[in-house]
Amino acid sequence: MTLKLHNTLTRKKETFKPLRPGQVGLYTCGPTVYWFQHIGNLRAYIFADTLRRTLDYNGLKVNHIINVTDVGHLTSDADHGEDKVEAAAKKEGKTAAEITKFYYDQFIIDLKKLNILPPKKWTWATKYIKEQIELVKTLEKKGYTYQTSDGIYYDTDKKKDYGAIALLKKEGLQAGKRIDMGEKKNKTDFALWKFSNPDEQRQQEWPSPWGVGFPGWHIECSAMSMKELGETFDIHTGGEDHIHVHHPNEIAQAEAATGKKFVNYWLHNSFLTNQQGEKVSKSKGGLYTLSELEDQGYAPEDYRYFNLLTNYRKPLQFSLENLDAAQTALNKLKRKITNLRQEDFPGKAEAKSYETKFLKAVNDDLNTPLAIEVLNSLVEDQSLSSATRIKTAEQFDEALGLGIADWKPTKTEIPPEVQDLIDQRELARKSKDFAQADILRCLIKERGFVVEDSEQGPKVEKA
Repeated sequence: MTLKLHNTLTRKKETFKPLRPGQVGLYTCGPTVYWFQHIGNLRAYIFADTLRRTLDYNGLKVNHIINVTDVGHLTSDADHGEDKVEAAAKKEGKTAAEITKFYYDQFIIDLKKLNILPPKKWTWATKYIKEQIELVKTLEKKGYTYQTSDGIYYDTDKKKDYGAIALLKKEGLQAGKRIDMGEKKNKTDFALWKFSNPDEQRQQEWPSPWGVGFPGWHIECSAMSMKELGETFDIHTGGEDHIHVHHPNEIAQAEAATGKKFVNYWLHNSFLTNQQGEKVSKSKGGLYTLSELEDQGYAPEDYRYFNLLTNYRKPLQFSLENLDAAQTALNKLKRKITNLRQEDFPGKAEAKSYETKFLKAVNDDLNTPLAIEVLNSLVEDQSLSSATRIKTAEQFDEALGLGIADWKPTKTEIPPEVQDLIDQRELARKSKDFAQADILRCLIKERGFVVEDSEQGPKVEKA
């Protein structure tokens, strides 16, 4: 079945055709490891993991690379301000290496909790300094650079289609609105190599043909992705905040250096937003880490499921109430599947139609909301045996990543007052007083429990 993906470069949904049959080169913009990753950051990795899993589900062999930015990302996200890692090292009284290792390790813990598959390789910016310098030298040789007092810059005026991915019109930019001009020739020019400030002591700096310094943030991704995936590769992912600066710069420097198309398909996830539709941020609140959500009683898979209920290209409105609804829906699905494991429902129908619907959903630009609907319909279909439903659900989970194979029945501790209501309800059912039984079911639910009837008696679980 055809896989279609929305390409930011063309603003169209396109049929995916890999450069090499059966193989995919996939690069994901990774974390800057100077602080904990919040749930807004983690949406990008859930999306990239869903994409990677869908490619796998289609029988493609994926070479997935995720970078680790451990130098060069300045506080402005442009070309001025402190290096985020250097600033964190000063603040915490640690070495830059200690800072990056600690926050990378915390990030990996979160990814494991969210059942996110590891990439084939993590590429750390500080391990690719040679490649970055060589790329800058190539750009210099081809006439795309110039030097200022604080670094080597890319002259965007030399790239006529600069900013095409962002639908950017350079002449429409106001000086100082996007980035400070300083000694730049053009408002959109960006640093390839920054000189170390002689008045400041940096922990991370390297000699170069232009002087001691460190790489610009943008050159890192171009150098690392081309080193690992080739001068042209299939798919590049990231958050929508990269569309207007980081990714136009990656494209400009890579294509100027090689004379080739850099990436065929660009995919971007939308922001996590608050109830007012604004990007979730520290200033507006709601910027939880995964651990903070766990402290409030949410499992990591609750947050993953919450993400899957909205297409990756749509803003995801976050609130604890919305997360509650996702948690309730996931718990209901868990109960149904764990009950299927305990009871052998007969059924002779095949699941082929569900398999077709599911593949069609995920292959339609990762339509996970529809894929979840197909999964729920499958589990409810009593024309299928319990074994067929479980096997097919686990097959679907290869793309969804919810960990269905690990869902096991859990023993629910029932408070005495709830057990008394359950007993009363059983008496009402046996005497065929179904109206009273329904009232008691509601009272049980008000106390946070769900009761389901079976041939073996009532099954009670937390709502």
